[in-house]
Amino acid sequence: MNKLFWKALKVAPVLFAASLFAASGASAQAVNDTLQQINNYQTQDQNDSLSQVTNVNQLRDVSPTDWAYEALRSLVDRYGCIAGFPNQTYRGSQALTRYEFAAGLNSCLNQIERLIASSEAVSQEDLDTINRLTQEFEAELATLGGRVDELESRTAILEDNQFSTTTKLNGEVIFTIADVFGDEVGNIDSVSDAQTTFSDRVRLNFDTSFYGEDRLRTRLEAGNFEQLDGDVTGTASTRLGHDAGGDNDIEVSDLHYRFPLNDRIRGWVGTAGLDLDDIFDVANPMLESSGSGALSRFSRRNPLLFRGTEGAGAGVNLELIEDKLGVNALYLANDANDPGNGEGLFNGSFSAGGQVVFSPFEALEVSATYVRNFQSGDDVDQAGDTVGLFEDIDNDVNTPDVLTEGFAAQPFGETDTTANKIGAGVTFDLNERMIIAGWGGFSDVTGLVDGNDNNLDGEIWTWGANVSFLDLGREGSKLSIAGGMLPKFISDDAVNENQNGLQEDRDTSYLVEALYSFPVNDNIAITPGAYVVFNPNHDEDNDNVYVGVIRTTFKF
Repeated sequence: MNKLFWKALKVAPVLFAASLFAASGASAQAVNDTLQQINNYQTQDQNDSLSQVTNVNQLRDVSPTDWAYEALRSLVDRYGCIAGFPNQTYRGSQALTRYEFAAGLNSCLNQIERLIASSEAVSQEDLDTINRLTQEFEAELATLGGRVDELESRTAILEDNQFSTTTKLNGEVIFTIADVFGDEVGNIDSVSDAQTTFSDRVRLNFDTSFYGEDRLRTRLEAGNFEQLDGDVTGTASTRLGHDAGGDNDIEVSDLHYRFPLNDRIRGWVGTAGLDLDDIFDVANPMLESSGSGALSRFSRRNPLLFRGTEGAGAGVNLELIEDKLGVNALYLANDANDPGNGEGLFNGSFSAGGQVVFSPFEALEVSATYVRNFQSGDDVDQAGDTVGLFEDIDNDVNTPDVLTEGFAAQPFGETDTTANKIGAGVTFDLNERMIIAGWGGFSDVTGLVDGNDNNLDGEIWTWGANVSFLDLGREGSKLSIAGGMLPKFISDDAVNENQNGLQEDRDTSYLVEALYSFPVNDNIAITPGAYVVFNPNHDEDNDNVYVGVIRTTFKF
């Protein structure tokens, strides 16, 4: 009996090593969702692939002082059925299940059978040990074989009927009920007459990978939202964070390619929908998503920094210190496809900038961002469409509407404008169930008047903060409270009493929001919430505007 025990002990390490290779299938529960389980099986196989060991000294975590060293060395030298992980480790102290042990035993038996078939020496004593182990784990080996056969059969069916060998389809559908409440903002006195709306947005993402670590995203999008902005509420501050109009007409809203250059550098290039928040870290993880984050447009991310000229161009993410320090950079233009004078990739409106992201420890992340921005006269919106009231002063549909409140949107009217934008963000995980985030931004803006001879200058400021409580009442739920100051323009050149002169924002406008995201299951979430805009368009003479929302998000 002692001999049997020690022989089994010699064989056990190799079985353990082999079992790790098969663990994703062997230790899995019964196949309930075939597609998901096979995907996990394939992913584990790619990430934890084992490589054959020809010398026990190849394993970095095995030393001659280890109690099993001689057993490992003997198995490598005599049978060659030891496998190590890609990082040259063996992980000999890791626990294993009986199914995993059976998988390893099966692998070693196959190797020894090959040795026997090739007439290489195998002692009778070893054969007796193997026979007894085979009998001991006969049931587990049979079960394992059945599971592998079933997976192979189902995989064959999926391969015969798959959509694509390189592309995955994922989708998101949003249903939103919304209403606004308030009185007069500017000369818009119909806020109280606004009706309850029921709208939708649909996104289909086709994510294609050509060699496993890259992604080509093609997004089809449609929606039928009527924006809650100046025509309805008197201010762009009331816009929803996920509105998409167009009478549900389908368009290609995103087309960009993300690819690794090496383990530390990732590149981006795109012709549509490549945005600042794709390449930069917006430091607002709980609220940045349009489908599961903030309900308002303002609370999703810093509008001064991350809602600018964007759409086509390139970017790069560089990881200097793993999980600690990274640098991001980009160049984007919104009319890159227009060959006209003053447009195109390099002669029209653009954003160019860099970002440093620092995480001194796992719970804290800090970022600093700089963006150099130019917007031609017909593209100017320095506030990311989060503030402003445009009115048809002359009652002429052929002339542009005039900005009469909320001057951060067009500080100098429809004039070519340059901006140097600086901002910072911070995210702090207090614990597993409470996350705090905040950001602030400043922009030095210049209006290029009369061929740059009479430039006008000013500043735009904004900030925001939020706190989220996770798993409150149900696992996967989220209660978030957010608030901040909407982009505000101030200037020494302003002449507020002159309606035709340069004006600055006289008062201060704030937005406060609360929402609760409740997951019905893994694919459906309902998010009721509300937000209020105080002193809309930075004018305390305006009445507050309230927005109530119920958003339902379906993911598949």
